[in-house]
Amino acid sequence: MSLSKTVNQKFRKTIQAMRTATKRICLWSGPRNISTALMYSFAQRPDTVVYDEPLYAHYLSKTPARAYHPGADEVIATQENDGEKVVNGLILGRHPKPVAFFKHMTHHLIHLDLGFLDHTLNVLLTRDPADMLPSYAAVVETPTLADTGYAQHVELLEYLRGRGQEPPVLDSQQVLRNPESVLTQLCDRLGIPFHRGMLRWEAGARPEDGTWAKTWYASVHRSTGFAPYAPKAEPFPEKLKPLLAECQPYYEQLATRAIKA
Repeated sequence: MSLSKTVNQKFRKTIQAMRTATKRICLWSGPRNISTALMYSFAQRPDTVVYDEPLYAHYLSKTPARAYHPGADEVIATQENDGEKVVNGLILGRHPKPVAFFKHMTHHLIHLDLGFLDHTLNVLLTRDPADMLPSYAAVVETPTLADTGYAQHVELLEYLRGRGQEPPVLDSQQVLRNPESVLTQLCDRLGIPFHRGMLRWEAGARPEDGTWAKTWYASVHRSTGFAPYAPKAEPFPEKLKPLLAECQPYYEQLATRAIKA
């Protein structure tokens, strides 16, 4: 065997060992689904480093969403645009702690080889569209099904199950009804111990926040933990009812699998 071949084999084994040693948790969420609160929750763990939507610029640079997402040009200018580089250099790269938590939007997962998901622990986070859509439409005035991530969630679930995974599914309402119970069950599914510090954090921004925090994170910056669930008091907007009807069947498929409070 040649020396170069031996070196290459050792290098590949070293990379594989690094990937196996680190738990890479990918949270695949839709917008306005308490995903940032979950990122803040995992950031309280002493064994965990968190990353905020590292595929956002990749998504914006390759879709029409750049035209209507607030701060899109700033995201593209300040974040790596090449999703494959994000996957190989960051998600599958080295990390300073044994657990790496990545907050993602499911609809950011485009034009990529999904094989990297074999090396990550994948979690799906959803929310009742009756609660989510009015919140999202307050920022993106005319959302579409593609913006919400519901269809992509079901596609991702089917893909992962086809690869032999049974990813945990979280429903925002269930998390808010009993954060300790749901997070304890989630951590058990992920093979990590639950940490009570995950239930509280200091108010204010975090250094991991993306540049888009000023548009989307006002509520979580005021929080110090998971707020109790409260249904929307206002009537559901008439203009969003057709989109609600589109989203509902996908949400129901996910909700039946969600960890219960």
